[in-house]
Amino acid sequence: MSGNTFGKVLRVTTWGESHGPALGAVIDGCPPRLPLSPADIDAALARRRPGTSIHTTARREPDRVEILSGVFEGRTTGTPISLIIYNRDVKSEAYEPLKEIFRPGHGDMTYQAKYGIRDYRGGGRASARETAARVAAGAVAQKILDTVGIQVLAFTLELGGVRAQNFVWEQLNDNPFFCPDPEAAAAMAARVQAVKQQGDSVGGIVEIRVQGCPAGLGEPVFDKLDAVLAQAVMSIGAVKGVEIGAGFAAATLTGSQHNDPLTPKGFASNNAGGILAGISNGAEIIVRAAVKPIPSIARPQQTVDVHGQPQTISIGGRHDISAIPRIVPVAAAMVKLTIADFLLRQKAVT
Repeated sequence: MSGNTFGKVLRVTTWGESHGPALGAVIDGCPPRLPLSPADIDAALARRRPGTSIHTTARREPDRVEILSGVFEGRTTGTPISLIIYNRDVKSEAYEPLKEIFRPGHGDMTYQAKYGIRDYRGGGRASARETAARVAAGAVAQKILDTVGIQVLAFTLELGGVRAQNFVWEQLNDNPFFCPDPEAAAAMAARVQAVKQQGDSVGGIVEIRVQGCPAGLGEPVFDKLDAVLAQAVMSIGAVKGVEIGAGFAAATLTGSQHNDPLTPKGFASNNAGGILAGISNGAEIIVRAAVKPIPSIARPQQTVDVHGQPQTISIGGRHDISAIPRIVPVAAAMVKLTIADFLLRQKAVT
């Protein structure tokens, strides 16, 4: 088991490394006759593209996809869809001084322990660069969701301790953080720049909402919808925690407070986050992801090299100050892939 494939009916395998010639995805199980063009995927990739604001890495990648198979005359054929995204702005020489040093917070030490070899250039397979392939695959999944009117909305709920309070949804895309609170977005920008001047980084919280999902998606016991959603979002490198609906706050509530009353018009509240007993209940699905700070920072850090000798490092170069906002479309993509997979699974039941 290599762990590079996600899904049961809609199966996605991503491939490639940060500083390799290209990366991409192979999507198997996509239904035929769905409209799909490179422009559909490029629009999704633009939301996570590096180098688009002063708050993200200076690495500039055009992130234009090529569809190698599975599409004919603008429609899916039902055969595997192969996508490729070329790396254009690679500067591997910046990593030469670090090739024998384990960077704190990165996967350097664990990849070395697992494989006995690692691609030290930009983190190799463990790099956030891999998520471009996930976003591309998520754009394909959205085509499946479009057939039943399901939409996935993702945004920055919190960044560096600044939390959105007032939600103005029409302004969600008016700031580089994908934050629906304009005042909070401005405070987030100031917070990120202040931390950048200190040579440090920050984390935050991303919220993903699934709208229009029918009741009945999910499998009993081990493949509960919320369990697989948690796995999907947790598989993103910077995510350290996932909650559904009320999440950890549920532990502080009584049963009478947490239960969502049913009315002839639907649920009166949504502490369950749209999922009961692992199966969607027709309400809005709400998922939140806790995102850790970027581990590559300019401040001195203690570590060891491949020989076990102590080292002190300060990491310069082109790095984000926070995985947010570029992780927002990645989280959305993983949720899209999950819901699309369960939608196709349900067809076998009904």
